[in-house]
Amino acid sequence: MPHLDLTADPVDLCAALVDVPSVSGEEGPLADALEEALRTQAPHLSVLRSGHSVLARTELGRERRVLLAGHIDTVPIADNVPSRRDGDRLYGCGTSDMKAGDAVFAHLAAALPEPRHDLTFVFYDCEEVEADRNGLGRIEREHRDWLAADLALLGEPTNGAVEAGCQGTLRAEITTRGRRAHSARSWLGENAVHAAEPVLRRLAGYAARDVDIDGCRYREGLQAVRIAGGVAGNVVPDECVVTVNFRFAPDRDAAAAEQHVREVFDGFELAVTDLSPGALPGLGAPAAQEFLAATGTRPSAKYGWTDVSRFAALGIPALNYGPGDPNLAHTREEHVEPAKIAEAVDVLRRFLG
Repeated sequence: MPHLDLTADPVDLCAALVDVPSVSGEEGPLADALEEALRTQAPHLSVLRSGHSVLARTELGRERRVLLAGHIDTVPIADNVPSRRDGDRLYGCGTSDMKAGDAVFAHLAAALPEPRHDLTFVFYDCEEVEADRNGLGRIEREHRDWLAADLALLGEPTNGAVEAGCQGTLRAEITTRGRRAHSARSWLGENAVHAAEPVLRRLAGYAARDVDIDGCRYREGLQAVRIAGGVAGNVVPDECVVTVNFRFAPDRDAAAAEQHVREVFDGFELAVTDLSPGALPGLGAPAAQEFLAATGTRPSAKYGWTDVSRFAALGIPALNYGPGDPNLAHTREEHVEPAKIAEAVDVLRRFLG
């Protein structure tokens, strides 16, 4: 089993985490190493194993509880494991998304035996794949009490900024239909691809909203992300499917988002294939205000969907905060700046210590 030193420099700990491959579904060895390290190096914590997830918490009877969560899985490796240093950068699969955040949380788990707030640490599996495999969903079903908190911080890459809430996301398929015919006798058919032109025209003319919530500006977007139609080079197609993705501000719930998309494409056959609600910023919570004061920064809106939505659905205010750069996530050149890791440790020590 790989050995993890939670008391080491968090940058070295990040490198050690990267050096244990943990592609989604294959997190077992890393979860084993984290569990062993938490049990032996952080005796002040209660530790729970759930599948390939590891949870740990203090039980000090503090007035508030803060939960720090990070997924330990990565996208498939792209010849970027093991980690390597190059100047002021640490390269490797998962450095940014989000083993740098995991390293910060794991280091603090061992370094703060008497925190100001009770703490829960959640290192979970299968975030990078379909939602029904996400480890947080399993934990919610089987160990709901372990997710109770006054504030949740997710170590998703934010480049050291605080990103509040998140957008919701909806995918839908809009289908136009026609009648097949030989393309040499096209007048005998009806072209379903041509019939999709009004769909594209509505998308091109769509005016997206900008929404200000608690001082955070969320920009919506409705885009075609795929179009498919036709079966052969000499056949008039009888079906065309335009897939659209709607990224919506968290002041819309899932039902309102679906209703809006159906109104935009009124008159067309439409099927929603994926829908995840967003999360409101939750900045009014006392623990969130205290955390923002510790960072000394102003929060901004989170563009994209993250697991803060799961916590918001449970009534727990949640923020995204991590040392990684979101623009580097999932790339072959993924890396993190050690200074950002050190900064995150300092901020969270100030907040939690």
